[in-house]
Amino acid sequence: MSDKTPACSFCGQVQTPQIPLIAGMNGHICEACVRLAHQVISTWSRKRSMSEPLKDSPKPLAIKAILDRYVIGQDLAKETLSVAVYNHFKRLRLETDQPRICTHPDKSVVELDKSNILLLGPSGTGKTLLASTLARIVGVPFVIADATTLTQAGYVGEDVESIIARLLDSADGNKELAEWGVVYIDEIDKLARSGENSHGTRDVGGEGVQQALLKLVEGTPVKVPAKGRKDQAPVIVDTRNILFIVGGAFAGLEKLLEKRMKPGAKGIGFHATHANPTEAEKLADKLRLFNEVQPEDLRHFGLIPEFIGRFPVITALHDLDEEALVSILTEPQNALTKQYRQLFALDNVELDFTDDALRAIAQKAIAHGTGARGLRGVLEGILRKLMFTLPSEENVSRCVVTGEVVRGEGEIALEYRESAAPAMTATEASYAQGA
Repeated sequence: MSDKTPACSFCGQVQTPQIPLIAGMNGHICEACVRLAHQVISTWSRKRSMSEPLKDSPKPLAIKAILDRYVIGQDLAKETLSVAVYNHFKRLRLETDQPRICTHPDKSVVELDKSNILLLGPSGTGKTLLASTLARIVGVPFVIADATTLTQAGYVGEDVESIIARLLDSADGNKELAEWGVVYIDEIDKLARSGENSHGTRDVGGEGVQQALLKLVEGTPVKVPAKGRKDQAPVIVDTRNILFIVGGAFAGLEKLLEKRMKPGAKGIGFHATHANPTEAEKLADKLRLFNEVQPEDLRHFGLIPEFIGRFPVITALHDLDEEALVSILTEPQNALTKQYRQLFALDNVELDFTDDALRAIAQKAIAHGTGARGLRGVLEGILRKLMFTLPSEENVSRCVVTGEVVRGEGEIALEYRESAAPAMTATEASYAQGA
């Protein structure tokens, strides 16, 4: 029997009471090398999973060009998201070629960390539309979650871990692919606590959820229950490389910004500042207001500092003016006017909107304060009666919506086909048969 002390066959680590070795038929291996081998093998399966998404990874200009087809304006937000997704693919490519391992021998290898994004802006400016459109572009699993349904662990509702479970479902159960996904959490402003001094109170759907999201966003192994048999082991998903994008309207944040940026007129006499800006200046200030958001403003709003620190990139979406809303009605690939024209075309009827009508619709949506989301409601209110009666009319060829119709000062003009005689109603037909 040999008295030689066993050593690791990979790194040469000698066995000690503190460092045991696993013995094999012809050698030994230490714990550090087992962990390293596990990470290397994991990269092999990940590389196989990512072969297709990495093959045609989109460039920032290509991503923005696709976003431009569906979203009008908001160039800053689109550029930020395009760069974030492209950098996500670059990190993915680097990790597959040079996996992040605990004992990397090459000190020149630089590890790339992710930059999560916070989108903020008024309701109806396109935050959710940007996210849903982005989901069509990226080649990795993409999930859109709602923060209002999340609750602190142990309470009725969805836990934050359910987001990762949905991401795993989006990847068809492929754990390696899910660990490179993108998650968008909407309505994140609803998690803001009611006040800065609300410590010590149980906030099931607010600060408690923020605390639960901290590790998830930063990166932690999440245990996802396996679907199917109960005796199956849960799947462990590492969120370290998942890109998180959150968005919210942050209603009331503009008041905090105005208070910080315009504390009031200072000075007297010739040194006094003007306190009565023009309407154009007010509009310009409102459009630029969210661009001046600082982490301190979000803390005053009700987000905890630890949560804010996980989102280094803050991008603002501004209110949409009349010109932008008119463009939204007509220019995108799935513009509302194109959708309603298609609905009417299924009844062999042409639907037209005058320029005055489009501007009146935009003005009405602005008056409602719902942004682009309110355009469909305005159009439904205008066309509802016509869509109710039109299927019974067989000789209508064209409908024209004017500005007077939108303002409630007139009726939709109908044009009839000359070759077709007006169809008789059921009452007229019965009278004709009786005669």
